[in-house]
Amino acid sequence: MVADLVRLKLALLANSLRRSKWQLVGVIIGGLYGLSLLTGVVAGLVALSFVEPELTRTVVVLAGSAVVLGWMLIPLVAGGVDMTLDPARFVTFSIPLHKLLAGLMLASLVGVPGVVTLIAALATTASWWKYPLPLVAAPVCALLAVFTCIVLSRLVTSATATLASSRRFKDVSGIVAFIPLVLLGPIIGSVATGIENAQAFLPALAETMSWTPLGAAWSVPADLALGSYGAAGGKFLIAAGTLAGLVWIWKISLARALVTPVHSAVARKSAGNLGFFARFPGTPTGAIAARSLTYWVRDPRYGASLIMVPVLPVLLIFVGSQSGNFGLLSFLGPFAAVLLVWSISADVSYDNTAFWLHVSSGVSGIADRTGRVLACGMFALPVSLLFVVLPLWLNNSWNLLPAMLGLTLGVLLTGLGLSSVVSARYTYNVPAPGDSPFKTPPGSGVRTILVQFGGWLTLAVLIAPELVLALIAITTGAMLFGWLALAAGLVLGPVFLVLGIRIGGRWYDRRAPELLLAVSHNK
Repeated sequence: MVADLVRLKLALLANSLRRSKWQLVGVIIGGLYGLSLLTGVVAGLVALSFVEPELTRTVVVLAGSAVVLGWMLIPLVAGGVDMTLDPARFVTFSIPLHKLLAGLMLASLVGVPGVVTLIAALATTASWWKYPLPLVAAPVCALLAVFTCIVLSRLVTSATATLASSRRFKDVSGIVAFIPLVLLGPIIGSVATGIENAQAFLPALAETMSWTPLGAAWSVPADLALGSYGAAGGKFLIAAGTLAGLVWIWKISLARALVTPVHSAVARKSAGNLGFFARFPGTPTGAIAARSLTYWVRDPRYGASLIMVPVLPVLLIFVGSQSGNFGLLSFLGPFAAVLLVWSISADVSYDNTAFWLHVSSGVSGIADRTGRVLACGMFALPVSLLFVVLPLWLNNSWNLLPAMLGLTLGVLLTGLGLSSVVSARYTYNVPAPGDSPFKTPPGSGVRTILVQFGGWLTLAVLIAPELVLALIAITTGAMLFGWLALAAGLVLGPVFLVLGIRIGGRWYDRRAPELLLAVSHNK
């Protein structure tokens, strides 16, 4: 049965690759990335064999502890990324629990993350080739650490399954988890600066981590090389006991999940509360605007775009602090406009099979495009204008107001028009309704990148007049070019907006059945 579960995981992976060429390309790219990362890790571990054992111990323990911690945190911030062997699917099968545990544990190694982690862990043996006893102990401890990662990840997934079935929990956790991911650059920069200023602290930190379940297994070969046999034995017992305890807890959690599978709660709503539908006119355009605005407020997939808005100033301030030049902060308005308006370029894809309502009700393309534009523009316009004024007020650069206002309006209106065209012409795999915003559906990688890159390049060409005039105004200080940029934004922006709605509406009318078929397959 254990071998059957591993073969099932391999078969599911192979079938997903055969179903979508984009999935195959994505796996190849992920594999190449993992291979390049693995090559650097292995080379570094070999190089560590030529330095003092104390330094090798510090690096291996800290890096290994980070790996274990990462396997524990990933299910919390990216729930549902890989649920091909979801335990809930085995509820109706009478598989012995110990065989199911072993099968799920080994099957979790099938995939780029599992393979890379396993090889990198075993490669720590190369750091101790000069020492016979650590050379024997290193692969055993590496396997111990790898299976601790696997079981810990599965345990966290099982333990949070009940919470994850709550839609409110998914919405909140998905949006909150997105913040540290976006701020990863500033966080890494701050940590790197702290490490440079406190290198003497790292050996002490490694010593502390080596006595915890995160770093115990990684420290055993180093202690053997240093002659600390008692410490090595104690840490091996900690690592083995941790794995045994995690397996025991996972077994209890899995048994409970198989007997009482998770179900999604149904929220009760009071009658008569129409939400945004009561605030828009009873027309096709008004109905679509109300539905789209409801998506923006309640759908975590759209919430990930909204949370980027308050985070964007933090990123620009960090970039300015690193270079000593905060001039990029003046472009906060255009940057925010791009992020917000481009979000509706995947509106039809996000509709998923609910798009059949538009097709069956015979909504015209112009009404559909206009309703989506109105919903996005209701908050994109005030937010973008606020982000134009705020940096100029902080920097006392009011002379740049016409230029930045013209560029922002040009980006906003032109982007809305271009997104109206793109969403009517191209669809690609996106997280399904109710899924984590971080889930990567099969076949979404390369096609998404190509569509996004092509759209951004087209947008750059369309806003070139406003952009060039604004840059001239900023570099020369000539107010004339700033006012010309404002005039270009006020003229060209509405023109491209109307053209985008009309062209997108025409494509929508012509391709509505094909769009429905495409989003039905993108699941």
